[in-house]
Amino acid sequence: MLFRASAKTVAVMALDGSLFLHLTDRFVHMHGYRPSTSEVRSWERSIPVLAAALNDAGLGDVEVMLEYALPLNSKRADVVLSGVHPVTGEPSYVVVELKQWSQALPHEDDPTLCHVDAYAQPVLNPIEQVRRYCEYLVNFNGAVAEHGHRVAGVAYLHNATEFGVTGLREIERDDHGLLFTEERRGAFLDHLRSRLSDKHPGARAADELHAGATVPSKQLMSVAAEEVRERTQFVLLDEQQVAYRMVLNAVEKAKHADRKEVVIVTGGPGTGKSVIALQLLGELYRRGVPALHATGSQSFTKTMRKVAGARKREVQDLFKYFNSFMTAEKNSLGALICDEAHRIRETSANRYTRAAHRTGRAQIDELIDVAYVPVFFLDEHQVVRPGEMGTVAEIKAAAAKRGIPCSVVPLDSQFRCGGSDAYLRWVVRLLGLEPGGPVVWEPDDRMQLLVADSPQEMEAFLQARRTHDYGARMSAGYCWRWSPEPKPGDPLPPDVVIGDWARPWNLRGDRSVSGAPPAALWATDPAGFGQVGCVYTAQGFEYDWSGVIIGPDLVWRGDRWITDRTASKDPVFKKSTPDTDVDRLIRNTYKVLLTRGMVGTIVYSTDPETREKLRELAGGLARESASAWPTGRRSAAHTP
Repeated sequence: MLFRASAKTVAVMALDGSLFLHLTDRFVHMHGYRPSTSEVRSWERSIPVLAAALNDAGLGDVEVMLEYALPLNSKRADVVLSGVHPVTGEPSYVVVELKQWSQALPHEDDPTLCHVDAYAQPVLNPIEQVRRYCEYLVNFNGAVAEHGHRVAGVAYLHNATEFGVTGLREIERDDHGLLFTEERRGAFLDHLRSRLSDKHPGARAADELHAGATVPSKQLMSVAAEEVRERTQFVLLDEQQVAYRMVLNAVEKAKHADRKEVVIVTGGPGTGKSVIALQLLGELYRRGVPALHATGSQSFTKTMRKVAGARKREVQDLFKYFNSFMTAEKNSLGALICDEAHRIRETSANRYTRAAHRTGRAQIDELIDVAYVPVFFLDEHQVVRPGEMGTVAEIKAAAAKRGIPCSVVPLDSQFRCGGSDAYLRWVVRLLGLEPGGPVVWEPDDRMQLLVADSPQEMEAFLQARRTHDYGARMSAGYCWRWSPEPKPGDPLPPDVVIGDWARPWNLRGDRSVSGAPPAALWATDPAGFGQVGCVYTAQGFEYDWSGVIIGPDLVWRGDRWITDRTASKDPVFKKSTPDTDVDRLIRNTYKVLLTRGMVGTIVYSTDPETREKLRELAGGLARESASAWPTGRRSAAHTP
């Protein structure tokens, strides 16, 4: 939090102006840059109004915590009030969301959203916003985890009239989300008095909340166990079951012996790493073991949240990012499931990180420290960015530095690419990621491989597959400039241009534009077919048919592959990135793209000599007409 004091003190400091200077100084110290003018203005206009209300209600000794950071999250509640309940004598907390809006209209299709004149896009209804803050606090702060009734939430729109916001109230249903305006100030004061005693100071309750352990609550784990168990229908086979049991055994040993253990599970695409991760999460919750799931990919995390928490929104909060644990307490979790661990970065800090947290501490160390049993699921051939540190050697070295035992479990059998081990081996040898050189593809009955003569031919083939209920996507190496996001209603810029064929990249942002899905849903939303995906959007997902465009950054010359870093438009490659690293990362990129298909892959190269070599290595088969391919409906339930 930025600041805490009694309501009396806050009111005095707001009156003489020192409060806002203090908040600004604290903000600069914590974040390393100055708060925006609009943020300072909101402090100056809203905090004095709330402080006055508290003192008028006789609650001057209630503790006021400003800009309260939610655990394991970048979000901050405007204010958390701490005190003693006037009836029960228990600690009592009121989360307050302050808005300067004069009016707001509910969204016509979704009352949890609303329209405000100052914003072009719909925003979250403040009742829903504060309700979610309350629920999150109960789910992740041990001080209130078993006492959800101690937390209440209000949205205080002190500039609004009742008429201006009356439509927002249709989602009020409990004490976690109530709305008050200045016109109902008396009701607001009564509500505060019903939750906070005027006879006891709130400092001790604030201390208790601040000291609460950051772990998932038992109630949340119980809900998650049920949800995950119902949604993971896969049977774990052979080494998958071995990995699953080894992690569970390590957790049991750690609990009884009070010692840590690191487990690394390695495997190529489709070996079931994420299935095991979800199964583990569900079983750990069933056993009452505090655990979280984390990845370094926004697309992957959002999809996992959507899959596991589709019916129970609170379950989504159990899926975090690798950079969520910078300030987490050591060994606060029983287990941390690190999925797609090849995307671990050198450090969690970025340009938005608070200055106080820019310690240079390695992200691997943060992930190992937070849990008794950190589990890393990774595929070293999927490291595609400079600075990604998720390798077996790096993790083992970090564990050894602490004297922590480390087990490695390899997964071989794979389920992506139609379960075709032959195809996966063909890809890694094609790209020189394993010794022996490229070999000619020998067709099996699990995976189809074709070479297209043009991007038009590739797209037409994939579109034909889609008409028969197969999912399909087109992806490409990062060899074309990526234009800024278009404005709503504007067409997507056709950045990927090959001759007279042009298509847009997938969107970058979190919202749909012109019918195209947001970045995180490109691989799973049917509307994603019209755009070309990049490796950062495609990684971690699969679809029936994969169309891959190999750009000029990887070409075949004579008897070998040549990588051309000048042909790459990927901004992660800096001048300081060594050529050997660029070569490896470009090859890994195409390895990822070529292993997304479950039924088949159709590949096209922009370079004629490379295209000819691919046709030779694909067994001499050019793409046959779409009508020659089977047209039966696929068996999978989801059609991306």
